[in-house]
Amino acid sequence: MKICHLTSVHTRYDIRIFKKECSSAAKAGFDISLIVADGQSDETINGVKIYGVPKAGSRLKRFVGTGKVVYEKALQLNAQIYHFHDPELFPYGIKLRKKGKKVIFDSHEDLPRALLSKPYLSRFAARIISAVMEKYENYCCRKYDALVTATPFINERFKKINTNSVNVNNFPFLDEFNQEGLIEKKSSNKVCYVGGVTKIRGLHFVIMALDQSRAILHLAGGIASSSYQQELQSENGWEKVKYHGNVSREKVKEILGDSVAGIVTFLPVPNHINAQPNKLFEYMSAGIPVIASNYPLWKGIVEKYKCGICVDPESSNEIANAIEYIVKNPNEAKRMGVNGRNAIEQVFNWEQEEKKLIDLYWRLS
Repeated sequence: MKICHLTSVHTRYDIRIFKKECSSAAKAGFDISLIVADGQSDETINGVKIYGVPKAGSRLKRFVGTGKVVYEKALQLNAQIYHFHDPELFPYGIKLRKKGKKVIFDSHEDLPRALLSKPYLSRFAARIISAVMEKYENYCCRKYDALVTATPFINERFKKINTNSVNVNNFPFLDEFNQEGLIEKKSSNKVCYVGGVTKIRGLHFVIMALDQSRAILHLAGGIASSSYQQELQSENGWEKVKYHGNVSREKVKEILGDSVAGIVTFLPVPNHINAQPNKLFEYMSAGIPVIASNYPLWKGIVEKYKCGICVDPESSNEIANAIEYIVKNPNEAKRMGVNGRNAIEQVFNWEQEEKKLIDLYWRLS
């Protein structure tokens, strides 16, 4: 059975789309293709046939024209199932459905709530666009054969719209960040944050906390803008930051293995409160304690599995105190790390999640 994944936004080696969903389905025996709008050459990796179509030069051009190019390539491949990942492809999902194809929309985030915190929209415009987009999203998703969601919260919302909604969590691979036998954990004052560096992810408060702590922060990921980088660098705590920029997954593993805690203190914008940040589980997978925002969902995970400390993400004092506690108590930190790793092995791993996706494909065949 031919299954084609479509994206006009994500990169060709996107972790959820390519490394997890496409590669898992190819391993299970499906004929898997992936169309990406990056302008690069076609190739086959992990049994996945990747097709590059032209990349748009701006957000507006991408929204207006790229979807059509992706759709036209999708028709050429003539798959039985089309699994797409971007809201701007909604109308093309409808078109594919009308041509008798099975169509799946994969919701990576709660789009209407995510729009409320986009920096390029005014508050008034964000509210209007969010409301309109939610109605349009609901309309389209009723017509698709199935929905895949990345969190239970999004799944509960979509189940009211389309009963064939399957939650496939974006949990880490069991072995990707496992440090056992590779790096011996020792007492240190190094903590880390790995991921995109934007205002709504709270790094400003983390760097302020460093000025009250003995810790060194290993920071890996692209900073949103030069102005925001200058803002961060103006803080006294920046002198305790080792900034790595964008790094490979291998380097991420090295950073996690050299840290005594991982920080994920996203600010309380609507799309964060009910999200499941990948970083939370990646830190747990590496066997290090997490310092996380104290939202009910996040707190429920961290406290249930006793794998870290939850703090007010807008309190540099609370963040600093959590860092200091972990640095000063290496035995307790090790216990938290072991607890987190056990939770990954038992519950929060991709090997469990991929079974739900494969089952959905078989049911639609």
